[in-house]
Amino acid sequence: MQGLTGDPLQSTGTNVVIYRGNIKAKIMVVGEAPGETEDIEGKPFVGRAGKLLDDILAAVGLDEDSVYITNVVLRRPPKNRTPLAPEVAWYRPLLMENIRLVDPHIILLAGACACKAVLTDEKRGITKIRGEWFERQFGGEGGMDGEGLRLCMPMFHPSYLLRNPSRRVDGPKWLTWQDIKEVRRRYDEVQREEGEWGKEGEQEGSGGKVPAGTLTPDV
Repeated sequence: MQGLTGDPLQSTGTNVVIYRGNIKAKIMVVGEAPGETEDIEGKPFVGRAGKLLDDILAAVGLDEDSVYITNVVLRRPPKNRTPLAPEVAWYRPLLMENIRLVDPHIILLAGACACKAVLTDEKRGITKIRGEWFERQFGGEGGMDGEGLRLCMPMFHPSYLLRNPSRRVDGPKWLTWQDIKEVRRRYDEVQREEGEWGKEGEQEGSGGKVPAGTLTPDV
């Protein structure tokens, strides 16, 4: 995809930014679009928001070898604006192919743009659905059941957390800490159950929203 042409942001002259992390990871993080730093370095989430994302993952023992990080839109929009709906629609098939090839079991949707691109039938906003698990079939193969089953969780985008740094209980950072702890719990559960999907024909319930907690990571 580095030689991508004909896409709606090609005329901006920005670079194609595809991923960083492990191409065999079972956790995929999907963000919005590259920013200025990402455009320069050619990797997603390497600016301030990326550093915060790394800190959030590290708080539960995950690192770049544990995840595959990408964006819905593969080029930087002009002046870092939010991607337009036609742009998201154009790049979405590439994201779906990315999901098929990497074959993650868990997909973290960082921000509203990622949620709209992946959870196309969900009308609620990010503040209403963050921390919930959504089961989706992508690719028709792989996943947890051999037929493309993935677990998707919306979470706040790190850039939103940078704009809302308060660590008060029920604030964005506190909620994100609850979310990432639930992701780690479910990831460990999936790792233990790997190889059993499709044999029993069903999986344990994910439990909906994460339970309230009391801890706050130093991020």
